[in-house]
Amino acid sequence: MAYDYSSLVQSAKGWAEQALAAGWINNDAAQQLSDADIRSPDTLFDRDGSRPLIVAFMGGTGVGKSSLLNRLAGKAIARAGVERPTSREVTLFHHHSVAIKHLPEQLPLAQIKTAEHDNESRKHVVWIDMPDFDSTEQSNKHQVLEWLPHIDVLIYVVSPERYRDEKAWRLLLMEGGKHAWLFVLNQWDRGQTEQYEDFKQQLHKAGFAEPIIFKTVCAEGLQADEFAALESTISALATEHIIAQLGQRSAQIKTDALKQHLQNTGLLLGSASAVQQLTRLWQDQWQRSAQVLQQGFAWPIQQLARHYADHAADLLNNPAAAKYATSGAKFNLWDEWAEARFDDALDEFVINADQLGVPVTPLKKQLSVLREKAPKIVQAQSELAARQALANPGNVLHRAFLKFMRLCEIILPLTAIFWVGYQVFIGYYTSNMTDVDYLGVNFAVHSSLLIVITWLTPFFVLKNLKPSLEKSALRGLNKGLICAIDMIHGEVLLAIENIARQHAEQVKQLDGIIALCSAVDADRQSSIDGNSPLARMLID
Repeated sequence: MAYDYSSLVQSAKGWAEQALAAGWINNDAAQQLSDADIRSPDTLFDRDGSRPLIVAFMGGTGVGKSSLLNRLAGKAIARAGVERPTSREVTLFHHHSVAIKHLPEQLPLAQIKTAEHDNESRKHVVWIDMPDFDSTEQSNKHQVLEWLPHIDVLIYVVSPERYRDEKAWRLLLMEGGKHAWLFVLNQWDRGQTEQYEDFKQQLHKAGFAEPIIFKTVCAEGLQADEFAALESTISALATEHIIAQLGQRSAQIKTDALKQHLQNTGLLLGSASAVQQLTRLWQDQWQRSAQVLQQGFAWPIQQLARHYADHAADLLNNPAAAKYATSGAKFNLWDEWAEARFDDALDEFVINADQLGVPVTPLKKQLSVLREKAPKIVQAQSELAARQALANPGNVLHRAFLKFMRLCEIILPLTAIFWVGYQVFIGYYTSNMTDVDYLGVNFAVHSSLLIVITWLTPFFVLKNLKPSLEKSALRGLNKGLICAIDMIHGEVLLAIENIARQHAEQVKQLDGIIALCSAVDADRQSSIDGNSPLARMLID
């Protein structure tokens, strides 16, 4: 896909909008990219293909810009002199075949005066008389700034008295590389060679190696001057080739500026290595914070374990009452102290991330969810672990032993009863077959005691060795707390992973636009001869 400057600007603006919304860049950086100017001389014309050269007279009040345009036109098309000491409107002078009907909306038609001519030799030039840039009228300065992107060649007009105009000079330095420049020292009949040399020296400092300066006189009773050379120079520039060169150079400068803005904005995203350090940074931070939380939870856990032990039956057997039982706990694990410690841990992590140069707004958005989620994680995990602990009190060996004793509570009495029955049957049989006496009172007493002992022993063992529900609940709560802390740690690591993925995507998109800028620059060939008059009009 072929990309021109306007396409690059649209891509940069689209990226800036979504990066700003996601918090990766600030408003100033986004505004810089949004303010990228796509205006050019081409935007003044509806048609494609060749267009005229746009030339504008620019300068301070009273230097004779309007007089130069009137002299060029051979008639008073721009009011000058006593009638108009300060220029407030833009005057366009062009061939009648040039159609400028649909100006951009920021260029008000009400403040534009148009004059046409039939001179075929000037057909390919549109002359513009700009308002006085140094006027106290702010609208004048606004008009000049709005028109500048649409100008190919700026003719900077000064007078012997006003060639050191500070406001216009600042504009020249600001716009220097974006246009071709010619300079006119007007009202030369009042000038001196020293002023000319001083003005030329200023232009050297501004970046013009060999500035082209014309000395003109626009007073009545014209004297010999260089006005014809000025007009001839402009006519020589009004070729399709040079206009294309100026357009390419302007686009290249704008593309380079856009590329620089993008690269500067890329610095705001932080480096990939800094983002990769977030995981280790959080692990160190959470190791300290988790230890503090566990120490602070020690006393609330004991109180909550006692409460759970008192309501064990409701927790295990009556789900409807369980909610009431747990909500009635006086000691909630995640209290204001725990919330403050967790917030401190996240805040310190964000501060450390900011010191690494990582944009913290996306990180804050990710972590804000965890600030609300952490209490629920602790509550859910601690309650689940407590329920499981109360459902299976004691440790594995303890539960195995109690299970064995429950089995003994059934088997031992049955075994004793079976043995006593067997002895009764054998004794009865033996007594009938022989003269041996039948079982006596001692057997009856002893057998009864045996049955009672085999039943009571497991019963008392089970009763006295029953595990403590409070200790079981305490063990479950501690287990649940450890699990909750690990889950919170994992949630933050997942958030950091999302941040790293988003960061990589932002950098990838931005690098893609920067690469397109470089590709456009590489494709754009600059073939301006360094020895040509046009080269003397440009700042490198």
